[in-house]
Amino acid sequence: MTEIPSSLRLEDLTSTNEKMARCLKLASLAAKSEVPVLILGETGTGKTLLARAIHNSSARAGRACISFNSSAMSDTLLESELFGHERGAFTGAHKSVKGKFELADSGTLFLDEIADMSPLAQAKILRAVEYGEFERLGGERMLHSNARVIAATNRSLRQLIAEGKFREDLYQRLNGVTLHIPPLRERTEEFTALMAAELKAATRAAGKKITSIHPAAVDKLLAHDWRGNLRELNHTMRTVVLFCEDAVVLPEHVVFEENFDDGMKPVIRTPGAQTDAEGAGDVRLSTAIDRHIQAVYEQSGRNQRRAARVLGISRARLTRHLKTMGSK
Repeated sequence: MTEIPSSLRLEDLTSTNEKMARCLKLASLAAKSEVPVLILGETGTGKTLLARAIHNSSARAGRACISFNSSAMSDTLLESELFGHERGAFTGAHKSVKGKFELADSGTLFLDEIADMSPLAQAKILRAVEYGEFERLGGERMLHSNARVIAATNRSLRQLIAEGKFREDLYQRLNGVTLHIPPLRERTEEFTALMAAELKAATRAAGKKITSIHPAAVDKLLAHDWRGNLRELNHTMRTVVLFCEDAVVLPEHVVFEENFDDGMKPVIRTPGAQTDAEGAGDVRLSTAIDRHIQAVYEQSGRNQRRAARVLGISRARLTRHLKTMGSK
């Protein structure tokens, strides 16, 4: 994913995918309330981005939005990070330090990877979420915070509850509104637009002048399974821009992580080398998009209603596009 703008709001996020559009609509309703939010989704689907947009679209937008990833952390360190510590609480604690709950007071606290917390940490989180009270590590004074909690995980909390690995009472406290972000492989109708946005952002960041992408490169991207979702798409497009030294992205510039062997760089054809893509005609991104629409239309048996549903656009819009393309 591209870098998250600090001012990102839900109105800046749109989707032609039915599941994602429903998620964003529910997120907008959640932003207008004070209930806790639980975001579920695979790694790399944009949970942090959505949490930030909810905060910026809420009445707390002018206050702090503090993020905390709880994975692979000891109970003592986690307690110190979340609730702070007093001077002398442990070796190296030379001064009192505020924790995330304290820093997020009157704002939003985003707890990522909530499922990775230990039972002890879950119990402490429960009290802080339920009553808004906690103590710093090594302290005796009760502190309070009315931070709104947004939690996220890529694991099934219900399954973890059944296995005795996650507290059901904590789940109920966090589950004010549950948002499910669909994986990228279920958002095929908007993949081309997402790819174009990531390519544009990566090109701008690299200071290059990439103006188009060859249809064969688009096909290679479409055929990938994208297990890393939007994060993998972002990484891949940055790699594409790195390898592309001309104005056109060619298939050989599209290299996925699994194509690297033990840190060795993949073989990339040097600029000017003879390639099948040379002289291939119109390689503008708009042409690649036209080809994608035409392919979906053909695969749908030239049924405009069915094709429009797959593409995530209205039938009228598809009709106009096909007319512009000169399709018969």
